[in-house]
Amino acid sequence: MNVLKDILYKVTINAVVGSTSVVINKIEFDSRKIESNDVFVAISGTITDGHGFIEKAIESGAKAIICESLPENLEDGITYIEVANSNQALAYMASNYYEYPSENLKLVGVTGTNGKTTVTSLLYQLFKKAGYKVGLLSTVKIMVNDTVYKATHTTPDSLTINKYLKLMNDEGVEFCFMEASSHGIHQSRTKGLKFTGGIFTNLSHDHLDYHNTFAEYRDVKKSFFDHLPKDAFALSNMDDKNGLVMLQNTQAKKFTYALKNYADYRAQILENEFGGLLLKVNDNELWTRLIGSFNAYNILAIYGAADLLGLEKDEILRLISELDNVSGRFQYFVSDDKITAIVDYAHTPDALKNVLETINSIRTKNEELITVVGCGGDRDKAKRPKMAHIASTLSTKVIFTSDNPRSEKPETIIEDMEKGVEPQNFKKTLSITDRRQAIKTACQMADSKDIILVAGKGHETYQEIKGKRFDFDDYKTVQEFLKIMKNE
Repeated sequence: MNVLKDILYKVTINAVVGSTSVVINKIEFDSRKIESNDVFVAISGTITDGHGFIEKAIESGAKAIICESLPENLEDGITYIEVANSNQALAYMASNYYEYPSENLKLVGVTGTNGKTTVTSLLYQLFKKAGYKVGLLSTVKIMVNDTVYKATHTTPDSLTINKYLKLMNDEGVEFCFMEASSHGIHQSRTKGLKFTGGIFTNLSHDHLDYHNTFAEYRDVKKSFFDHLPKDAFALSNMDDKNGLVMLQNTQAKKFTYALKNYADYRAQILENEFGGLLLKVNDNELWTRLIGSFNAYNILAIYGAADLLGLEKDEILRLISELDNVSGRFQYFVSDDKITAIVDYAHTPDALKNVLETINSIRTKNEELITVVGCGGDRDKAKRPKMAHIASTLSTKVIFTSDNPRSEKPETIIEDMEKGVEPQNFKKTLSITDRRQAIKTACQMADSKDIILVAGKGHETYQEIKGKRFDFDDYKTVQEFLKIMKNE
C-alpha cells in the first residue's frame, strides 16, 4: 500500500491542500497514462507544460496532483501539493515508490560529452565476463542481466530509472552502469539515486541548443560530482582541461586517469592499428580490440572503475583484452575488395576530430579517406560549420548529407555546414541530401585499400524526418552497397 505522505519523503513542499494520507496507485507525469487513484506530477517541459493537463488527469482518475503552482480552481476530494521543483519531486517520489532500489546495488554514473555509451557498455561487458549479475542504463539499450529493453533517452526519466533498478534488485543484480547526460542531470533525473561512483570522460562542444553557454553545460556536469556521497568514488580524466573542475567540490574519494599527465591510472599507446591497441597500463601491457587514442581513454576509465569496485588488477587486464566494440562506435569491416568501412556515432566536433585523427594515424596516406557526415536538425546549429571544417580538413573527400533532419530542411542544415569549409577544401566536398544515396556514392568512389567513414548516427537504426521515424541503419547500408558493387 502506497500512502502519499510516504512517497513525498525528501520532497521540498511549499503548500498542501487536502490530505496526504490518501492511498495512491502509481505515479505518472504523462496525463494520458493516468488511471484511478494515481498521483499526477505536472512537469514544465521544454515543449509542453504538464500544468495544462491537470484537469485532464483528474478526469482520468488522479487522486493527487504535484505541481509548481496551484491551479485557480481546486477540485473537492483531490490533494494538491505545491513543490519547489516538479522534476526533483518526481525523482524523490520515484525512488520512494520503488523502495530506494539504487541503495541495493552498486550504481556507477558516467558523464561527459563523448564516451558515455562506450564506457558504460564495456563496464557492463567486463563485469558480466567476471561472473556478476549486471545492469546497464545507456543510450543504446537497457539491460537487466541478460534481458534487453529498448532505450529512448540517454538518461531515462526518473520513473523509468527506478522501475528498472527495482527490477534489477528483483533479479539479484550487483552492479549497474548508467549514462548521466547533461539533460538528465539538469532535469534532476539522477536525484534520489545513491551512486557508488561517478566517471568523467571529457567535455567539448555539444547541447548548446539546450544549455545557454558552455560554462552552464560544464557546471551541470560538475553538479553530478558535487552531489556524490562521501563513500563514493569520483574518477576524472586529467587530460581534459575540465577534469580537475569536476573534482573541485565533490565529497567523494578523488581518482584520476590520463595518457599525458600524472594520474592514478596511466596508459601509454605502444601500437595503434585497425586490429586494435597495444597499451601499457600502470606498467602492465594490454592488447585490446578497441581502436584509437579516444578508446585508450575509455579503457583507462574502465580499468580504474573496475579496480575501485574491487576487481583484481590482473583479472581486469585479462577481461579488457576480451571486450568487443560497442555497436556504432568505430564499428568497421573490410570488404572483399579491401575497402575499409567504418561507422561511428561521432556527432560532435570533438568526436569527429578524434575518429578522423585516429584513422589518419593508422592509414598509410596512399589511400583515400572518404567521409560521409551530416548534422541533426532542431539542435545546436553552432557545431555545423565546425564539423564540416573538421571533416573537410582531415579527409581526402567529404560528402555532406542528412543526419536526423527532424523538422528542418536537410538543404538548410547542409548550407550551415558548408560555411565551415575553407576555400582550399571546396574541391574535396560534395553535397547529397539523401543519406542512402550519399553512402552509395561514397562506396562507388572508393577503390581497393580506401577507407570510408560514415559518421553521426552510429547505432541508430532510424532517420527522423518531419516527426516520423524511418528505418535506416548506416552499417547495414554500407555493407549492402559494398556487396552489391562486388556482385556487379
